[in-house]
Amino acid sequence: MSILPAGPLGGLMFAKDFVPARESSWDRTGRNGDAWRIEPGETKVLADLKGPGVISHIWFTINSPDNMYLRKLLLRMFWDGEEHPSVETPVGDFFGLGHARTYSYQCAPFNTSCHQRGQLGGGCAMNCWFQMPFRKSARIEIVNEQTEPVRSFYFYIDYQKHASLPDDIVYFHAQWRRENPCDGWTGEGSFWGSASHRQREQGPDGVNLSDEGNYLILEAEGRGHYVGVNFSIDHQARGWWGEGDDMIFVDRDGERTWPPDMHGTGSEDYLAQAWGMQKNAYLYNGMSWCELEDQFNDWGKVCVYRYHILDPIPFQKNIRVSIEHGHANDRSDDWCSVAYWYQTEPHRPFPPMLPAELRLPNW
Repeated sequence: MSILPAGPLGGLMFAKDFVPARESSWDRTGRNGDAWRIEPGETKVLADLKGPGVISHIWFTINSPDNMYLRKLLLRMFWDGEEHPSVETPVGDFFGLGHARTYSYQCAPFNTSCHQRGQLGGGCAMNCWFQMPFRKSARIEIVNEQTEPVRSFYFYIDYQKHASLPDDIVYFHAQWRRENPCDGWTGEGSFWGSASHRQREQGPDGVNLSDEGNYLILEAEGRGHYVGVNFSIDHQARGWWGEGDDMIFVDRDGERTWPPDMHGTGSEDYLAQAWGMQKNAYLYNGMSWCELEDQFNDWGKVCVYRYHILDPIPFQKNIRVSIEHGHANDRSDDWCSVAYWYQTEPHRPFPPMLPAELRLPNW
């Protein structure tokens, strides 16, 4: 009778043949100065690893005088000597901390822990357990786009040294995007919940049979699988930000003929909740933070996520993942996201990252 591992706990009964290793900010003098300083404008390489290997855990905590550090510090990762980063995102958003806020939450691939509940800046422990394989090399770097130095950057990067990796491994990717604001309805009937809005929704503007105006989550080329997203959404007008359908096109050649391969029924439905978003954070879906905890989430800032850990969405040639910003893209809110996926290299280069001042949250 053969025994197959059932998740990470089931796998613990089997002997391991990798060599454990770590890069960290420990004080090489033996004293207690276990953090790195990063000057304004500096790109600091945290780890430059030789393969084959797999990064298994990342932990950061940061002391910065700039309370927007979670958006002003960029995290980049490069695999096997590639020219373009496979991971490029503000450091906070990578770990699911949106709007430059610090708060505690947990899900399957991430958790954070701090004393605050949504303040700008402040110290916070940030953890990631996404597995990140590399054959030849891995480089992880932080770019300080603040005008002030990072006083203390503490980190662990735990990884496994392997003799070889399977031929069919694919590489981890993460990309941050923003539309501030989204291109929603304007003019008469654009205010959500009004009589004129309800009337307009019943007309031709309320019909959407295309993904062209949607918020774009991911567009990738190659072979791989999409494994999830986090969103940071800031209302620019009162009203329910959801009702937008998710649309996923897989392995399309040329035109994306309608309908998509996967079509959803509403934003909170894609996020595996219902009747709006509830204030909870589960393993694979949830709301990690909202600005107004004692109200329905139709105002203020919210942070939500959906991770396809048990239900990845594979593609052989290409994938396009998007979601409406309100039904038929009627809303003009501020949307940010980090998409996560695995794929073969080389990957499609990312658009240029927004400068730091355009990454900052709205007040």
